[in-house]
Amino acid sequence: MATSTCLQLNTKSFRLPLLQPNSASRVSVKPSRIRCSAASPSKRYTITLLPGDGIGPEVIYVAKNVLNLAASLEGIEFTFQEMPMGGAALDLTGVPLPEETLSVAKQSDAVLLGAIGGYKWDKNEKHLKPETGLLQLREGLKVFANLRPATVLPQLVDASTLKKEVAEGVDVMVVRELTGGIYFGKPRGFGTNENGEEIGFNTEVYAGYEIDRIARVAFETARKRQGKLCSVDKANVLEASMFWRKRVITIASEFPDVELTHMYVDNAAMQLVRNPKQFDTIVTNNIFGDILSDEASMITGSIGMLPSASLGESGPGLFEPIHGSAPDIAGEDKANPLATVLSAAMLLKYGLGEEAAAKRIEAAVLDTLNRGFRTGDIYSSGTKLVGCKEMGEEVLKSVDIQVPAPV
Repeated sequence: MATSTCLQLNTKSFRLPLLQPNSASRVSVKPSRIRCSAASPSKRYTITLLPGDGIGPEVIYVAKNVLNLAASLEGIEFTFQEMPMGGAALDLTGVPLPEETLSVAKQSDAVLLGAIGGYKWDKNEKHLKPETGLLQLREGLKVFANLRPATVLPQLVDASTLKKEVAEGVDVMVVRELTGGIYFGKPRGFGTNENGEEIGFNTEVYAGYEIDRIARVAFETARKRQGKLCSVDKANVLEASMFWRKRVITIASEFPDVELTHMYVDNAAMQLVRNPKQFDTIVTNNIFGDILSDEASMITGSIGMLPSASLGESGPGLFEPIHGSAPDIAGEDKANPLATVLSAAMLLKYGLGEEAAAKRIEAAVLDTLNRGFRTGDIYSSGTKLVGCKEMGEEVLKSVDIQVPAPV
């Protein structure tokens, strides 16, 4: 297996024939080796594909083709291994994350996830929900840093719900701590209080090392962008946030070239709508990051455009679109695959350190939008409405003709 440079943060700014989608109807699958167009591939990687549920298989199908073509043009060869997860895994094996799926993912160079969840499993007990499988996957891969870019592309500025003068030029990176805080803290559960009333409780808790490592990722990310980092907390009320702020300030001494500011989460939520261009890089805890990154995503006009990367100190990273499984449109060829395609670009850049191939994909997405192609979620008058498959075909055409400038 090729060495994975999972925490590849020393990069510059963010910026085949069609393959038939494989069925995720079995746990044990044989890897499918994809031969590159280069006569002698100089690099080989193993990628685990987790199509998941709803529109997941559709968008993974597109991203796999785009990923393979862009990589092949750079002399890279992939072995793809498709495994079940989420609701698909529940139906097949009775658990949302089979041991074999996690084992295969751990042994790969990077993991590309489609989407999980759906109405069918909403009433399951917690340990049998698709979302539990995602938490288990993050924990198993030891990925703690979630990077979510929210960039308003010039071609889509009119799709934003904000006024054009507010949305135009927005380029925010949210760095979210992923494996600590109230989602994982203990004690948690249900009980009875001193008055005999039923209660539910969770614990917001962070160890110093958890804050230190996410802060360093955020400072490194900000350093490669505009050099501005805003740490979001609730230090006027919560002891955990007071501790968070103290540790972030301590780590700031290691990055004198980065401007650090602090903001309470309620104010940050307001400012993201009021004046989003004031932000460059945001770092925050698990629950605040979950909320703020979704809010930031809607500034761009569609959640279907936004990728994410989840990184650890070593081992494979997890790359996925931030949208859900959209069961209402699953199988109808209406999904926007571009968030997953851009997640594949992040996989190349941050998971494998293959910037040239990543730039091919980023350039191809922009070229496809420039040529006027839109899925329903980003459609506007004067553009051409296409489905998921056709959007993928157009991106492939753009990948083939794009020759990025030298890095």
